Amino acid sequence: MEYEFTSESVSIGHPDKVADLISDSVATFLLSKNISHRAAIETLVTTNMVTVAGEYKSNNFDKDEIEKIIRNVVAKIGYEQDGFHHKHLNIYNELHGQSPDIALGTDNFGAGDQGLMFGYACLETEDYMPMAIYLCHKILKRVQDERKNHEWILPDNKSQVTLTYNDINKPKNIEKIVCSTQHAEDVDIEHVRKQIEEIIRDEIKEDLSSTEFLINPTGRFVVGGPDGDTGLTGRKIIVDTYGGYAPHGGGAFSGKDCTKVDRSGAYMARYLAKNIVSSGRASNATVQLSYAIGVVEPTSVYVYADGKVRPDLANWIKENVDLSPRGIIDKFSLFELDLTETTLYGHFGRDNLPYEKLDLF
Repeated sequence: MEYEFTSESVSIGHPDKVADLISDSVATFLLSKNISHRAAIETLVTTNMVTVAGEYKSNNFDKDEIEKIIRNVVAKIGYEQDGFHHKHLNIYNELHGQSPDIALGTDNFGAGDQGLMFGYACLETEDYMPMAIYLCHKILKRVQDERKNHEWILPDNKSQVTLTYNDINKPKNIEKIVCSTQHAEDVDIEHVRKQIEEIIRDEIKEDLSSTEFLINPTGRFVVGGPDGDTGLTGRKIIVDTYGGYAPHGGGAFSGKDCTKVDRSGAYMARYLAKNIVSSGRASNATVQLSYAIGVVEPTSVYVYADGKVRPDLANWIKENVDLSPRGIIDKFSLFELDLTETTLYGHFGRDNLPYEKLDLF
């Protein structure tokens, strides 16, 4: 029986991604200053205001430097509108030291919190990612790249792709593409729709002859970014992962150092799932890891591949892969990772990231 499935993505200028990018930028800066590698940074953005809050291993950091980083991030995104301009931001810095109670369990590289994380991989794309989320990211990366050719394209964009699957769970065709693009005030909406559809058609090489396009379906989209909608760190966890194709443990990634298993555990779970699929052991795989705060080893390992629970693979992983937070950090050199390299267009499916390697089996 045929069925439909939909995923979405958001661009660098979406309010929640602005918050994510600020959190990861501040965390990367703080971690570069202190070898203890502990940070958990949350950001709220709204009309000409940014608030950063959270914990850092040390109370010794330069507030002026933090403010400079925030303004530089907003300038890099390209926000110079009246309601959100990098020069006019009111910035509130509420960072403070890490709780000594938390440090008791994590200084020996036990897990930074309890929780469960999932990784997923499949054969739908060359990146071992589900096709709908892959196409969503691809569309927005191209639209953002076109800003240098079309000044009327502004930073805040969203995409959504609906696929039809056949009765053997293979993508059959692209049913609908939705793209909402913030634009300059003096641009006609029909010009926006025509140009964005042309950009998408040029980027997506699959057959689009029967695809329905919904470009800026509400019409005008001039007020965007944090001036149009408040943004918070960690609200795009499905965009960051697999577009709804796989379960999610609930923990966000951005702003957290990699002793936080919400982040590092999810990276390891993706690595395991991707290597299971790439090695021919399955056509799709879901891996779950779980941890307890302060405990070095995971509390469970679960593998579900090609519609079956695979305790044989789970046991092999337990016996052959170091799943401790320190083991994960060392394997992928996560203390050296610029966290902002992961923030945009999904944390998975890019070969330049260390946990995307195919070297397990």
